[in-house]
Amino acid sequence: MPHRRSRHRARNTAAWAVGTLLLATGLQACSDNGDALPDDLGKRPSSSQAQGQPRAPQGAANVVLITADDMSIDDVAHMPHLQRLVGERGVTIEDGLAPTPICVPARASLLTGQYAHNHTALTINGRNGGFKSFEDEDTLPVWLQEAGYDTLFVGKYLNGYGENDQTYLPPGWSDFRASIDYSTYSFTDTLFNANGRVVKPAGYSTDLIAEMTTEMLADRPDPDRPFYLWANYVAPHTGGGDESDDPKVTQSDPEAQLATTRPADRHRNTFSDEELPDVPEMWRAPDKSRWATKKKSGAYRSAMREVNQQRIESLQAVDEAIRDTVKALRKQGELDDTYVIVTSDNGFMTGHNNKMGKLLPYDNSLRIPILVRGPGLPEGTSTELAVTNPDLAATIAALAGAEPGRVVDGVDVLPWLTEGRNGQRIIPIEAWPLNGGRKNKRVYSGIRFGPYTYVLPRGGAPELYDRSRDPGELKNVAGEPAYAQVLAQLAEWDDRYRDCAGQECPTELEETELVPAKG
Repeated sequence: MPHRRSRHRARNTAAWAVGTLLLATGLQACSDNGDALPDDLGKRPSSSQAQGQPRAPQGAANVVLITADDMSIDDVAHMPHLQRLVGERGVTIEDGLAPTPICVPARASLLTGQYAHNHTALTINGRNGGFKSFEDEDTLPVWLQEAGYDTLFVGKYLNGYGENDQTYLPPGWSDFRASIDYSTYSFTDTLFNANGRVVKPAGYSTDLIAEMTTEMLADRPDPDRPFYLWANYVAPHTGGGDESDDPKVTQSDPEAQLATTRPADRHRNTFSDEELPDVPEMWRAPDKSRWATKKKSGAYRSAMREVNQQRIESLQAVDEAIRDTVKALRKQGELDDTYVIVTSDNGFMTGHNNKMGKLLPYDNSLRIPILVRGPGLPEGTSTELAVTNPDLAATIAALAGAEPGRVVDGVDVLPWLTEGRNGQRIIPIEAWPLNGGRKNKRVYSGIRFGPYTYVLPRGGAPELYDRSRDPGELKNVAGEPAYAQVLAQLAEWDDRYRDCAGQECPTELEETELVPAKG
């Protein structure tokens, strides 16, 4: 759909002024163990140098994608700026999904619009794992640049980025400022590759990424070009340094040592009274599941409460960053012409189904928050339409008029969101081992469809959960006669779509109705 933009020279002058002010203030603060972000940190081609690049059509909209690392669907309730500035001014997608719910595959899907079995960055480490496994020559920012967009990145890239070459710049980015592993997870001692220059600014990681985001928006070489900015925050992912109230190993229960994240000092212990969510699946293992685990001790549960508290506290700085980004867009006169999308790479379990972490095919692992505001979208609405991270890449490319260089599996969901359409979609899900995986060695494959989650573990029996009757996914009904037809249909879809690509994947709303037999 066309979007009209109004750009005025006065607005451009104000944008440059904002950038100059930021460079002269907060971003220049430094200490003995950190460098100021230098004046030439974001040095990129000037407007005259960029004149030979393609120009986007008049009226092309901007896109700002803000992602948090391991933010769960429950966490949104503790982020008032996100709710007010994005949720109440746009659409909240209640069934956002990460088909492969772990860091690298999920982010690679945001860069390609493909399921993991097609972009083949399948896991975190080892074979087909991490940054080294990802072919980045043909990605969303490349397509957007070819469509005339300025493309900006700041924050965490793919796990393992910078380990072998700290100054490598992935193709397609006009301005690229990525944290370098393993410093990415230090929160207070992070190295960045800023357009080919390694810097170590002093400060808390989330605040630094937020400040750089604001600066990058204000300091674009050609303010008349539409832009795509991806700000990828590390919180609430686990990381250091250690704090005095972190869970500790005890002789009686060594299991109670759990990794935590690191909140900003100003937010530490602001949620000290926060209890774990009161949901049916808390500390309860699913029946007849391959991933069922033994009952957790009191010390472990207490440690998990602290883990959850610190996660929420770390997200307060992200919430403030969302506020500051929206404020910067408004000040520059760009907000009405910009789609703002806030999401997570994957979900996270903090005692749900008796687990801590992600990757597993349970609701709190697969589901991700997705909130979006922008031109033409209804305000203050929600939808149960399933939307995946491959869909987000496909949607961004479509609204920019960009031509993907890959066969894209995701779907442009913007028309559905604009029209307020609901409906059920077939979503293939899949996962591989953490330390290396081959395409044909999945940990599981399956289908998420409406209220059903169907999973086929490698070498195991199928599992089926009906969340309409069992929201905690505690009862595996795969062996119940009433669900025989439901199971057969989901298994058939799993066989059909397990290795799908492009138009072979589910691309439309599915009219098939699946209901258990009465009896």
